[in-house]
Amino acid sequence: MMVIEETQVADELLPVEALTAQLRMGSGFDEADLQEPVLRAFLRAALAAIEARTGKALLIRSFLWTLHGWRDPEGAVLPLAPVQSVTELALIDRNGAAQVIAPERYRLEVDSIAPRLRPQGATLPSIPEGGAAELRFSAGFAASFDALPPDLAQAVLLLAAHYYEYRDETALSQGCMPFGVTSLIARYRPLRMGFTS
Repeated sequence: MMVIEETQVADELLPVEALTAQLRMGSGFDEADLQEPVLRAFLRAALAAIEARTGKALLIRSFLWTLHGWRDPEGAVLPLAPVQSVTELALIDRNGAAQVIAPERYRLEVDSIAPRLRPQGATLPSIPEGGAAELRFSAGFAASFDALPPDLAQAVLLLAAHYYEYRDETALSQGCMPFGVTSLIARYRPLRMGFTS
């Protein structure tokens, strides 16, 4: 299984001004142009870290999911949420030839935690032996940062500010997420069900 981000978050969607305010940075100085790329990089890193921890796409963009077998042919759980739409399902044979499946043969079951690709019939189309299924979909909470749920937007700003303030700290090489950030994203994290022995 592999998930590829086909479209990236555009620079103009990153809340550089909000992060500048969060950091209480001055404005109007010659260095402002030098800081913007640095702030954008930390915002991208914060978005990626929060998406990895929650299994959620924050800003809407397109993804490609490639898999070599259905875990459950009656419904495949997509690797990210919330999914806005499925744009294409294609079956690829072992020689690389693609067959696009008609959208009437499957549907998206919307769910904020575990969206599923469901068949319109009994099962999803069979993946060819030695081949793969490629599913293109768009996922994310909002098209703009301002439209994100406020707790997720605040978590991104806090984490980006943390990365900026500790950018020279090599003792944090194992990675850490401040308590305030983990508290804000806690309700978005996937639940782990099971028993320990």
